[in-house]
Amino acid sequence: MHRIFTTSVADVYPHYVAKVERKGRSKAELDQVIEWLTGYDQPALQDRLEAGTTFEAFFAEARLNPNASSITGAVCGVRVEDIEDPLMQKIRYLDKLVDELAKGRPIEKVLRA
Repeated sequence: MHRIFTTSVADVYPHYVAKVERKGRSKAELDQVIEWLTGYDQPALQDRLEAGTTFEAFFAEARLNPNASSITGAVCGVRVEDIEDPLMQKIRYLDKLVDELAKGRPIEKVLRA
């Protein structure tokens, strides 16, 4: 089992916020991206952050967007569409969306609209 699976989402979330805000994007846009991927609206996301939910539980309870499989590209040199472990792939989907948001990609394209 990879260490990230048992890491609290609340431990990583501030890094996501800092990354997107450093590049001129907002926390609200980040939350919108997370909602698109997982189905967690702002109050549900906040509940999971406060509860210290692990990535494993976070994605086990999520309603993954049916268009998530359209997320392609590399994160840390690994293509997300080629990741075999389903949980790791979902985590990397989130990483990829955060990267795209931080790089200034229009929100409509990040959300695969």
